[in-house]
Amino acid sequence: MKAYESNSHYASKVRECSNFAVREIKKVCEQIGPRPAGYEGEKKAQDYVEKLMTPIADEVTREKFTLSPKAFMSWVTIDGALALVAAVLGILAFTGLVPGVAGVFHIISVVLCAIALFFAVGEFLFYKKVLDPFFKKEESSNVICKIKATGEVKRRIIIGGHMDSAYEWRYTYMGGPKMVTTVVAGALLGLLMTLVVGIIGLFADHESANIVLIVLQAIVVPFMIAVLFFVNWKLVVDGANDDLTGVFTSMAVLLYLKNNNISFENTEVIAVSMGAEEEGLRGSKAFAEAHGDEYKNDGVETVFVALDTLRDYEFMGVVTKDMTATVKLDSGACALMKKAADNAGVPVKFTTTPLGSTDAAAMQQGGIKSVAFTSMDPAPARYYHTRLDTVKMLEMKTIEDVLKIVLEAVFLFDEQGLKDTY
Repeated sequence: MKAYESNSHYASKVRECSNFAVREIKKVCEQIGPRPAGYEGEKKAQDYVEKLMTPIADEVTREKFTLSPKAFMSWVTIDGALALVAAVLGILAFTGLVPGVAGVFHIISVVLCAIALFFAVGEFLFYKKVLDPFFKKEESSNVICKIKATGEVKRRIIIGGHMDSAYEWRYTYMGGPKMVTTVVAGALLGLLMTLVVGIIGLFADHESANIVLIVLQAIVVPFMIAVLFFVNWKLVVDGANDDLTGVFTSMAVLLYLKNNNISFENTEVIAVSMGAEEEGLRGSKAFAEAHGDEYKNDGVETVFVALDTLRDYEFMGVVTKDMTATVKLDSGACALMKKAADNAGVPVKFTTTPLGSTDAAAMQQGGIKSVAFTSMDPAPARYYHTRLDTVKMLEMKTIEDVLKIVLEAVFLFDEQGLKDTY
């Protein structure tokens, strides 16, 4: 059975559940507000989801974990500072303003650049906990809502979004994708250039070469200064789209099943409100650590569907490669979502996450077959991680059609499980 065959008034029933999602997003934004990971706003919002879903789901559980708030995004500020000091040392060495220490300055410059690259690769490219030991620990949680199978559990589908919201990206707000791309690209190229120039400085003696290298270093210094102010630590955004749309569309799936007395004999359906995604996928990492081995060994076919930022209809897509395209998501899970979209009559395409990541990457790395579904302009969108991401930016059509797709995926998974083709 397809989802749209499950109720003679399917369109209106889906609309009711979509309205539920939008209504709850507005409540969280207006009554609770911004939700930085590990702090009071996120905790209150997770409390709210737990209370809201208790009469809807068969079982609601709360799993707590610890994290280091601000550690993940602090790599940007730290790298900017390291690169700036390295560039200044390079300039001082080439100009000879501090006689007799040019070689030492070049060595320090190279070392600082190497440390900065280590932080960038570890934290941003691979989402490792490189800086976490240096930051204060706080507590976050995942709220797990389950509709149980009526018989023996043979399949398990998990749908999730993240509850926390981000600190504002200053240049995305100030100038949109062009400005943020310019600052980021300039700072990264500046870091690499400073490293190369520092290495060259250890061997270059010719005066004309020194002048060229001084100019190159001077050109990138403004980008390094700019990146120090990339994150606005004084402002946490509402995150209505990123990612309350993912959280409450997931919950709307369970509401549809509950309202229409639908349960599956062999498939349990789980909706998760993840914590701390904006702090390096810490919530999904904790979930995978707690359940990855269990799900691999309990004989229940399991798939995770991450819903992240469901707004820009024309960019609706099934993510096949996540974490800056370094993590390949499960081919069967991707095929499931594409076929579900076909069944729902919604045009979607396969896509990748060119920069950044979703919770699907951490779950896939943790041994749980995963796929992400997103609907955001990857430019990035002007509202992404800015104060513009409010309830005024919500798009009902996108939320409603994604809900239809996810419902089709649930019914298809119950009927056929994961396959490479459908």
